[in-house]
Parts: sequence; structure tokens; C-alpha cells
Amino acid sequence: MGFEVIPAIDLRAGRCVRLAQGDFSRETIWSDEPADVARRWTDAGARVIHVVDLDGAASGAPVNLDMLCEIRASTGASIQFGGGLRTDASVGAALAAGADRVVLGTALISRPEWVSELCERYGDRVVAGIDARRGRVAVEGWLEATAMRIAEVAERASRMGVRRVLVTDIEKDGMLEGPSLDALREVVSRATFDVLASGGISSLDDLRAVRDVGAAGAIVGQALYAGRIDLAEAIAAFSDPLSPPRERAG
Repeated sequence: MGFEVIPAIDLRAGRCVRLAQGDFSRETIWSDEPADVARRWTDAGARVIHVVDLDGAASGAPVNLDMLCEIRASTGASIQFGGGLRTDASVGAALAAGADRVVLGTALISRPEWVSELCERYGDRVVAGIDARRGRVAVEGWLEATAMRIAEVAERASRMGVRRVLVTDIEKDGMLEGPSLDALREVVSRATFDVLASGGISSLDDLRAVRDVGAAGAIVGQALYAGRIDLAEAIAAFSDPLSPPRERAG
């Protein structure tokens, strides 16, 4: 399979929004109908859509599951869903509402044994989300910093049996200034899993750079909404199944 180009839909109060650097006070509303946005990305060829419940991430439990249900009804693409998934009940609710993959971030730090159990139960449906600001991992909807560095959490995720990790540079997120390749390279060099990149991607060249570092795919948000990247063009450009395999550590 080629490099995955994955469009993002961020949910807040039932709307499709984008935040700058994860700052809830710097919000742009792109649509009152997230399901319509999902249809648009599906029509452009998306095989996976990344959906984030921003309200859930901040509150500690999913808030926009009704929107997830509507998105599920609108698309045949796989849905990767995160935001406030910190208990068995919340993960079960997200899967029941239509998520194909669940993204766990805060729990990597606060409940690593539980994440390991979920990996045994759900396999590659579990995605580890490593969100960092200035090299330090952030939790609780990016509102709280920890002392842990990206590489430490990547190695922890590997020990948990995680098969897919999403790495986000918070300071790059929504800024269209290019991805943080050094941080991404650090994770890929330790990876026993597929790595997805997020934050700062603004062009096809940025996507190529992320791919060439060794990532398996990238989340694209602001660049799509601002018209900097055409999703259909990007998917076509990176869908070559004959591309050389990535090298992995280990």
C-alpha cells in the first residue's frame, strides 16, 4: 500500500473547525456540517479520515459521538477517531459509533498497562497519539505538558505492542509552516510500528519530505481547508503500491 494521505476533521460544538497550535481561542469554523465535509473528502478518494473530538480531548470523555455517527453514515472510508478516549466505556462508545481506529494519547502516559491491554484486544485498531510541544509530550487535549520526551513515549508505545503511532508537533499544527522532520525522524528511527505525521504540512513537497523520512502516512488539515493542497491530487501522487518499502529499526 502507498503512503496514506489522511484528511482531518476536527469537531468542536458539533462543527468542523481548525485550531492554531491547539489553542482553543484561535479557532476557525470551516463548516456547520462535518458529515458534508466527510463526503467531500470521500469523493476526493480518501480511504481514511482522521476525526478529532476537541471537546472530548479537553473534557476527558467523548462529547461529539453524535457527529461521529453522522460522519460514519456519510462515508465508506475508515474513520480514525480520537479525543477523550481514556476508559473502556469511551473506547467502546467510539467503536460503536463507527470508529475503525481509536487514537489514545493521554492514556499512554497515565494508563500504559490499559493501552497494552487494548492493543491485545483490538490489534491495529489502536493508534498511539504522541503530541509534543518543544520536544515535550503534552496531554489532556494538549493543555498540560509532561516531562517526557517524544523518543521516550515512542519506545513506551513499542513495548505496549502499538502498531501505528501518530506524531503531532503542536507548535506546527494549523500554521502551514512545514512539518517537524527532526522529531519525526527520531520516532521513525525507533519504530517497530507505522508512523503517521501531523502538524504543519502545507504542500505536496511537505508530504514527500514526510514520506522520505520514513513515515507511513500524514494527516492533512489546514492545508486542505485553505486550498493549499488538493486532496485528490495528493492521494493520486502517493498511491503507488510499488514504492520501495520503508526501513524500520529493530
